[in-house]
Formats: sequence, structure tokens, C-alpha cells
Amino acid sequence: MTEAIGTEKKRQASELNIFHDVAKALTSSLDLDSILQTIMEKMAEYFRPDTWSLLMVDEERDELYFAIAVGDAADTLKSMRLKVGEGIAGWVARNGEPVVVPDVYTDPRFAKRVDQTTKWETQSIICLPLRSKHRVLGVIQLVNVNMQGFGDNELFFLQALCDYAAIAIENAKAVEKIQELTITDDCTGLFNARHLYKMLESEVYRSSRFAHEFTVVFIDLDHFKQVNDTHGHLIGSKLLGEVGFAIKAHLRLIDSAFRYGGDEFVVLLPQTSKDAALIVAKRLRDLFRNSCFCKEEQLNLNVRASIGMATFPADAQSAHDIIRQADEMMYMVKNTTRDNISVAQRGLVK
Repeated sequence: MTEAIGTEKKRQASELNIFHDVAKALTSSLDLDSILQTIMEKMAEYFRPDTWSLLMVDEERDELYFAIAVGDAADTLKSMRLKVGEGIAGWVARNGEPVVVPDVYTDPRFAKRVDQTTKWETQSIICLPLRSKHRVLGVIQLVNVNMQGFGDNELFFLQALCDYAAIAIENAKAVEKIQELTITDDCTGLFNARHLYKMLESEVYRSSRFAHEFTVVFIDLDHFKQVNDTHGHLIGSKLLGEVGFAIKAHLRLIDSAFRYGGDEFVVLLPQTSKDAALIVAKRLRDLFRNSCFCKEEQLNLNVRASIGMATFPADAQSAHDIIRQADEMMYMVKNTTRDNISVAQRGLVK
């Protein structure tokens, strides 16, 4: 009897230490990967599974993907996806209930496809949902745990750790949303000017270190005030939103578009020479010439743009200087022909 009491006290002390470590991770860091790694490592330390993984729900594709996987099959698992509802993990994701399966071959929900792909032999599975309000964010899966002595207390302990993981994910999403709001322009959905300067500082550093060029394209819509005066500010805002979307759609994935202010936009082209950037600028100029906006409002507005370009390091040595140079080139167009491009050290494009 005394030995059983001593064993129980050790178990409780171990669980308390794990809760303490997890709580400390939650309160001392906003790094989601670090927090989840701590939680998963503590689970593994306590239950000693052969392999364990965290699967996250991709709501857009209705699939699960392996965000964290540890064990011999980890590399293979990270490239795999399961449909929500597929396998035991998929069932847990769909139903939001924990499942403990001591022998997977007696459970019709078991997906043999995973073992066939990984060449792994699964004997037992413990799957628990990471729940947030009325939806499942992910699933934690422990494979081949020693099931002897696994009971309600252990399941309760596991679910508590899963709740911690769900809190960490929700906190990280909230922080990400706040960060998006601070760097995004409400009207266009593009990055704002504050974020532009942060990215430019990083690009100056990176380009200086690796001897890369990058180019800034400054865009100002021609006669935009006439749109506001004729059709009102709501249409003006709608036009800006459509223009922002169109600009972004004509860029590469590594490029970034910003609303600088009013009817001014900036495009950042990393690792792009002046000649290569000029091709992009001409494409954007032609986009304006050949596009109609606010079609839903049956206005079919056609707007043109004055465009200026400057390249680092040939035309500027700092973030503020390259914006100033591109802005000056834009004003050269604005004050002469409009609907054209001017390039630093070259002048107007003919």
C-alpha cells in the first residue's frame, strides 16, 4: 500500500513539473513552434511513444498536415497529408473527441496508407484533439505507447496538455492578426508605408551583404482627384482597392506591393536590376492603359499612372534615399507627359 502511494505521488509530481514547464513556455514566449515543441517533448518524455506527431488542420483544403513529426518516419510524414475523416487522426479532427486504440488492427478507422508509405508498424495509437471553441485546430498523435497502466488519469493529463497547445495556437493566431493589422492598408489590402521602410532596411542590408541589386518602383495615379470629384470617395476607395489587387497580381511571389499614401503605390523588386525592373514597370504601365476598373458599378474607369524607378546601389545608398529617388522620377513624369516611366540616371522612357 505504501509503495502504491509513493508511486502515485511520484506520478503527480512528474505531472506538476510538466505543467510548470509548459506554463512557463506559454508565458515566456510568443514563438508558436518553440511552445509546441516544448509541449510535445514533455508528452514524449512522460509517455515514451515510439513516434509522435502534431497534425494541423488546413481548413481551406479540409486536410491534416504533419506540422511536427518525431521518429524514424518523421521526414516521410512531413510530406504526407490526410483528409479530415481519414484514419484515426482524421476521425478525431472531424469529431473532436479523443481516441485510445490499444490495437489498431481491431479498429476499422485505422489508415494503413500511412504505415505503407513510411514502412512503419503501428500497434497502438492515442489521438487527442486540439480544440478551440467549436472547432478543432489540430490533433496530437502518440504511436506505440506502453498501454499497460494507461487509464482515465493519463487521458485527462494528455487532454490538459492539448488544451495548453490549443491556447498557444490561438494566441499565436491573435498576435499574427494584430501584426497584419499594423502593417496592412485597410483600403487596398497591400502593405502600408511603415512596413515598406522596414522591408527596405532589410533589403538594403541583404543586398549590401550579398552584392545584389534591388529596384523600387513608385506609382502615382494620374488625375485620381477627378474620380473622387466625379463619382465620390466611395468609388475612389473601390478604385484604389482594385488597383492594389491588380498591381499585386502582376508581380512575382518575392516582390512586394505597398500603398504609400493617397493614390501612391510602391513596388519593391528584390534581386532585380534596372533593366529587369523596367520590364516590370512597362508591364504595370500597360496594365493601366489596358484595364477598366469598377466594372461592378458599371463605370469601367480607365486610369493611367506616372511611374518612377530607382535601383540600389547605383542610385541610392539608403532606404530613404531610394524612395526619394524613385519619387523624384515619378514627379518628372507627373510634371511632363504623365502616363509614362522615368528611370533614375536615364530619364523618361521613350
